Amino acid sequence: MDISLQNVEYRYQVNTPFERLAIKDVSIDIPSGTFLAIIGHTGSGKSTVLQHLNALLKPTEGNVVIGDRMITSEKKQKNLKEIRQRVGIVFQFPEHQLFEETVEKDICFGPMNFGVTEEAAKKRARAAIGQVGLPEEILSKSPFDLSGGQMRRVAIAGVLAMEPDVIVLDEPTAGLDPRGRKEIMDMFFSLHETRGLSTVLVTHSMEDASRYADQIVIMHNGEVYEKGTPKEIFSSPEGLLKLGLDVPEVVRFQLKMEKSLNIRFSKTCLTMEELTEEIAAAMKRGAPK
Repeated sequence: MDISLQNVEYRYQVNTPFERLAIKDVSIDIPSGTFLAIIGHTGSGKSTVLQHLNALLKPTEGNVVIGDRMITSEKKQKNLKEIRQRVGIVFQFPEHQLFEETVEKDICFGPMNFGVTEEAAKKRARAAIGQVGLPEEILSKSPFDLSGGQMRRVAIAGVLAMEPDVIVLDEPTAGLDPRGRKEIMDMFFSLHETRGLSTVLVTHSMEDASRYADQIVIMHNGEVYEKGTPKEIFSSPEGLLKLGLDVPEVVRFQLKMEKSLNIRFSKTCLTMEELTEEIAAAMKRGAPK
């Protein structure tokens, strides 16, 4: 399912003394099957953009096209449940949203809320719990007896059980150690590929953006500052550093090597494998004269 933001503006608390412009003139196309990463500082507008992707927010100006539905400021929208079923959002610390007495009931809650029968919802729960790497026996347990990592996976299974076409991830690895972060992101990437999902990742992690995304959008002061492939975005790291944004560790290491050795590699490397190949090629060429 394609999603398109067309010159979107959003203001919080319109016509009050507290009115605030959050995003302006934002245009982003998310073709079906894309893995898009949205990066930027806190307050750059990332989360506001995210909430437009399944009509949690309605634009003050501009249009949001979600599949065959257009969301505008002028038109009153009906039956938004269908959109929210097809676009699932995994918020930061999703485990905080667990509330049922068993894991199975928690996962079934979303599908049944959208009209799925209890029997069908339980079937989806069994499938979803496997997709997040947990054993089926866990369905009968209380979510509050699980580890923090297991609770997060259960919450994610609840979103997957709604069988969305698009999954939106708002800092899904917040609070996890490096190993846990990689496990969760590898899981999402596997789901993206095997289920053909469109995936939107809002993140502060440049490593995750460079490793998993097809396209990257940089938000700054409520506007789209830049967009492109990871190679295009990180080929000019100086611009990101001027914004106070980080760059992937491999890119930082490459910049230091180029500066200290007074050489220029043929491309920006996003993995250690690519950097190793570039170093080997530079050694063959010999030191600059």
